[in-house]
Amino acid sequence: MSTADFALVRHAATYWNQEKRIQGHWDSELCPEGIAEATRFAETLAGLGLSRILSSDLTRAKTTAGIMNVRLKLPMTLERGLREQKFGDWTGRLVADLRGHGLEEQVALGWDFRPPNGESRDEVFGRAERTLIEAARHWSGKKILAVTHEGVIKALVYRLLGRSYLPHEPKILKPGCAHWVRVKEGALVLGDINVAL
Repeated sequence: MSTADFALVRHAATYWNQEKRIQGHWDSELCPEGIAEATRFAETLAGLGLSRILSSDLTRAKTTAGIMNVRLKLPMTLERGLREQKFGDWTGRLVADLRGHGLEEQVALGWDFRPPNGESRDEVFGRAERTLIEAARHWSGKKILAVTHEGVIKALVYRLLGRSYLPHEPKILKPGCAHWVRVKEGALVLGDINVAL
């Protein structure tokens, strides 16, 4: 069976991230701090023996991967399955504006959290899992950089840790880090998380 190791890295910071505005499947451009962040991450990633980049097909992830790849010089594949959670009617809204308008009720649903006309966290996990398993079939034995989104990384890591994805659980994922996942015999296995870049 196929085995591959994936370093999950969140896209660099955007203007909407700074504003705490929900992006979902929409995009805002990387801010200057984000561009510097992607360049800096590439230096650490260059020493990890990576053979390929998989990137979400959303612009903020593609741009991050492109900046990193100036240094890494790896073949790159875009993967729709690594997109951020679809936030439906909440796309483009400020998180602060949603408090008291259904956000708390959705957050309390854990894996069933689903913005109006969006997708659930469980669905995000399912498509991301399928994407990585399929990638492992194509590139067995390789170490692959997966440039994706916070929602995707949380879904993968939290499911593998058996978390309920509820607000009382302590935050464990640190920014500016890689989180390793292995596909082994058709299943995901969690490796090291919070590996500083």
